[in-house]
Amino acid sequence: MKLIERLYQSAANAGLTVRCHWQPADGSPSQTHAVGFTAPDDTVFDGLASSTDYQMSYPASVLKGLGPREAVEIDGVIYQVRSTRAVGDGSEMRAQLTRV
Repeated sequence: MKLIERLYQSAANAGLTVRCHWQPADGSPSQTHAVGFTAPDDTVFDGLASSTDYQMSYPASVLKGLGPREAVEIDGVIYQVRSTRAVGDGSEMRAQLTRV
């Protein structure tokens, strides 16, 4: 097991992750994995409005094939993937999400 996978497993055991369910649009079997999830608020329009930038992070060895326009379910809420990118040495991925 790779270091990043052990890190996510430890985080899940400590209750620091959430379950993410993905049913690939190509009909492949569904997947459920522990992911990091953030929903930080950011101000836009010179502080006149607030926007939430949803993100999830996960080991690159899981959710393979996840890409833009795919839908994931986190805590019963559906999000659409806007983009994915490798982080650091490529062993971790980060996805930008939009709440549907």
